[in-house]
Amino acid sequence: MGSNPSSRSDLPLFPLSTVLYPGGLIQLRIFEQRYLDMVRECARHDSPFGVCLILEGHEAGDPAVPAAVGTLAQISDFFSTGEGLLAITARGGQRFRVQHVHMRDNGQLRGDAQCWEDEPELEVPPEFGLLPGILERLIEQVAPHLQDVPRQHYDNASWVGFRMAELLPLDGSERQMLLETRDPLGRLAQLRDLLPRFQRE
Repeated sequence: MGSNPSSRSDLPLFPLSTVLYPGGLIQLRIFEQRYLDMVRECARHDSPFGVCLILEGHEAGDPAVPAAVGTLAQISDFFSTGEGLLAITARGGQRFRVQHVHMRDNGQLRGDAQCWEDEPELEVPPEFGLLPGILERLIEQVAPHLQDVPRQHYDNASWVGFRMAELLPLDGSERQMLLETRDPLGRLAQLRDLLPRFQRE
C-alpha cells in the first residue's frame, strides 16, 4: 500500500558515500559528536534521519555536499564495535527530496524535505523475467541475510529493482540515478541495460 507524501522540517541529514534504498539495511559506525547527537535525538523521539549520497566532500570532517534526493533511515539496533565505538543498524524507508538545507553550530546538516509516495506494487513483467533469477544468485553470493525472504518478493518490481541496485557493483552516480527513478519498471530497464558490463566472457 502506498503512503501519502509528507513534509519533514528540520530533518537530520547524514551524507554518506553510499546510497540507501527503501527496504534496505545499513550499518554505520558513529564517532563524530554531531552524529552521536543525531543518533541520540532520533532514538529519543523514535524518528528517522535522512541518508544522502555525498556529491562533494567526505563522510568525516568538514560538512559534505549531499544529493537532494535521499532515503529516510529508521534506527533498528544499537551495538558497540570492537573499538568501543557506537554502531547502528538502520532500515531504509521513504525517499525524499530536500528543499532547503541549513547547518547547526556543531556542523550537523538539517533539511526541510518532501517525502515521496511509495511506489505502486507492480509485478515483474515477462520482458524482465531474467532479473529475479539474477538477483537470487546475487543474494546467494553476497547477501545471505536476504535468502529467507518470501518468494513473492521476487515478483515485486520495486523490491527486485532496489535489491539489485544495492547489490550490483555500481558507481555512486548510477546508484543515485536508480534511487531517483520514480517508475519501478523504468528502474528494471536501466538495470537490464547495465547488466552486460557484469557478464563473464
